[in-house]
Amino acid sequence: MPSLAPAPTTLSNQLRRLGLTRAATDLNDLLARAAKDRWTPVALLEQLATSELDDRAQRSLERRFKRARLGRFKPMADFDWDWPKELDRPLVERLLSLDFVRDAENLVLVGAQGLGKTMIAKNIVHQAILHGDSALFTTAADLLLDLNSQETARALDRRLRHYTRPQLLCIDEIGYLAYDAHAADLLFQIVTRRYEQKSIVLTTNLAFRDWHTIFPNAACAVGLIDRLTHHATLVKIAGDSYRRREAERHPKSRRA
Repeated sequence: MPSLAPAPTTLSNQLRRLGLTRAATDLNDLLARAAKDRWTPVALLEQLATSELDDRAQRSLERRFKRARLGRFKPMADFDWDWPKELDRPLVERLLSLDFVRDAENLVLVGAQGLGKTMIAKNIVHQAILHGDSALFTTAADLLLDLNSQETARALDRRLRHYTRPQLLCIDEIGYLAYDAHAADLLFQIVTRRYEQKSIVLTTNLAFRDWHTIFPNAACAVGLIDRLTHHATLVKIAGDSYRRREAERHPKSRRA
């Protein structure tokens, strides 16, 4: 292939107008490599397309992570499997393969505080994002506060669609606070909209038989539990608080 001159500015601009921003940015570098390595025209076009597709995939991944609102978390490689007195490790590792998400099933992690429920849930959400799924992580308190704050039916419907849209929704820390019947109705709407369509990962410190303490006056509580647990995997974690153990092993001295 003969030596290629730098591409005209108009060509880069035209690529940008077509939405091919990475191809426009890389154009001159790829033309130089094409001349040096004697690429065919088809090879040059393939490299331009690959550059654009790789960039779009990376930007899509970054957008999904941003929208998921995961925050900081430890990877499963740091999980102390020997600490819980009860935890089905093979089951958790199978869940990280995300088959339950493909089947639009739910996952419920049940255990006391400090046993790694949130860590497992966040790693599952992280895996889903890496595999191309949209996901959202939130606490029950934040979700219900958001929905309760909507002042019109239209605004509420918009927020309900926000929580219905992701392929995977993780609701953390159900059971630490009690809610009124209206909050139960709002959560019931989200679960119903996602029922048999998209997956929910839920963490709770209470067995379902004790959920009447979370929604003490809610008529929909039985229906809520029924939809959550139908087509669901239940993972029980038992033992002493890992965070408490860490605090006792590494006490921090505080001086005034």
